[in-house]
Amino acid sequence: MSVSPSGLAHNVHLAIRPDWLARHAEEILEPDLPIVDPHHHLWDRPGAPYLLPELLADTGSGHNILATVYLEARSMYRVTGPEEFRPVGETEFVNGVAAMSASGGYGPTRACDAIIGHVDLRIGARARDVLHAHIRAGGGRFRGIRHVSALNDHVRSASLPPPAGMLGLKEFREGFAQLAPLNLTFDTYMFHPQLPELVSLARAFPGTQIIMNHVGGPIGAGPYAAQKAEVFKEWSAHIKEVASCPNVFAKLGGMGMRVLGHPFGEGPEPPTSQQLADSWKPYVDVVIAAFGVQRCMFESNFPVDKGMCSYQVIWNAFKRIAAGASADEKADLFRRVAARVYRLEGID
Repeated sequence: MSVSPSGLAHNVHLAIRPDWLARHAEEILEPDLPIVDPHHHLWDRPGAPYLLPELLADTGSGHNILATVYLEARSMYRVTGPEEFRPVGETEFVNGVAAMSASGGYGPTRACDAIIGHVDLRIGARARDVLHAHIRAGGGRFRGIRHVSALNDHVRSASLPPPAGMLGLKEFREGFAQLAPLNLTFDTYMFHPQLPELVSLARAFPGTQIIMNHVGGPIGAGPYAAQKAEVFKEWSAHIKEVASCPNVFAKLGGMGMRVLGHPFGEGPEPPTSQQLADSWKPYVDVVIAAFGVQRCMFESNFPVDKGMCSYQVIWNAFKRIAAGASADEKADLFRRVAARVYRLEGID
């Protein structure tokens, strides 16, 4: 697919506007449906904190959220010590939040019941020592890492862009090889033109469980915004190739990010769950058709996607998308796959 040059699009994350979000509320669909939210973040950013109180306000807003999985967000890194060990501070922080939740004093949702941290796998075999440090810091909750590789000449989705072709680098793969022996998973976020790199990695390490974030990153911003049909075709073909790797699972979400090009988040009124479902369903359908419900899980990607809709609305949208699924299929999509992949106890 050809894309004409353009300026780099920066602000992929929509600002959260509580007053704007409050302009639309919905009755909760299927309020008893058990849900595991397998992808959210926490941070204490100036003017926009998202910590345990904010998370619980969202998870407690009407849907039946049993547990959540924390995904790395460069939060609370250590400021001293060897550079490669500084991300362990994030696991220490999140494990503390999880321990607060596990006390039972903050409601029934098991917040941060599993933790996905970060290790720069480009340090090669030395990654094993950092992984052990995460495991010790995680209090039995550490399940794996994420190393974002999203890179494109026209759009941007990371404050620290990775090197080109990172997943194929020799030293990265030496680091990646340390995961499976420790029973750890690998979450990945990339843009759709990079998906063949994921296929290569997954085939090289068939014993490592990989989770593809955000429906594989079909770009819908910058010069790609005018080529949606072509992007959809190319992305769909790549998704089928990724799905041919049985060790890869897929997260269905992240479509509230500006970079994926869905036309909501900046209008005078927030979108309804029906509007979101109509826009997102074609992508979700392709992924489920390729992977099967046994390898797919809905994700909130909060608070990033909160710039587009509330927690009530995003899960209503997912429920609308899955309206034609059987009860057993919904159990997979909304809780069982996430519970199995991230080894959450007591959730079937």
